[in-house]
Amino acid sequence: MRGVKFVVVSAFASVLAASSAQAQQPAAPPPLPQAPNMTFFVTGNGPGKGADLGGIEGADRYCQTLAERHGAGGKTWHAYLSTQEAGGKPAVNARERVGKGPWQNFKGEVVATSVDDLHSDNNKLSAMTSLSERGFIIPGVGFAPNRHDVLTGSTVEGKAFPAGEDRTCRNWTSSTQGAAMVGHIDRKGLRDDALARSWNSSHPSRGSDGGCSQADLRGTGGDGLFYCFAAN
Repeated sequence: MRGVKFVVVSAFASVLAASSAQAQQPAAPPPLPQAPNMTFFVTGNGPGKGADLGGIEGADRYCQTLAERHGAGGKTWHAYLSTQEAGGKPAVNARERVGKGPWQNFKGEVVATSVDDLHSDNNKLSAMTSLSERGFIIPGVGFAPNRHDVLTGSTVEGKAFPAGEDRTCRNWTSSTQGAAMVGHIDRKGLRDDALARSWNSSHPSRGSDGGCSQADLRGTGGDGLFYCFAAN
């Protein structure tokens, strides 16, 4: 009988050990929300290096990666960013990088029907429609922290600034010196005027680190976020 009891106890101990090991294993993460028809979003987070996005090419790759995670990677994604003429390279206009439209957000809401509509007062960009790749609202004025500054480096027409005074944090390669023109995702600011309501050209970044660091961007109400558009 002792042999039988030993076998039973050993088997029971093995079951308990297996159950304990299974209980200690972390639960599988929930599946990411999918939006295969999405053609526009705001990055929920930036790469984390301030306005150093790895150049405009790095920003494009970041948009593509985020889109792929949420089922919309079958399109060619571009960041809505301009660059300034420098080093023998011509300027790039953000408005010429985003395709022809129309564009819709995570929920299928159309935010603009064409490039001209996007850069007009008729576009539907707002706090409730300029959603992240996960379908989340970006916290703006009235939230703590406020993250409504979005990097664009662009004029209100979606074009590059002239060479000279930096408005692109050295064409998206600097996390220290420079400045980046930003828009307001929620179309709100400290005042109720055209600049405060501009989604793409409200004010340049600034700060004690030089104007382009993550801390500097956060200091004026941002977090290194930018717009992504499906260009095809």
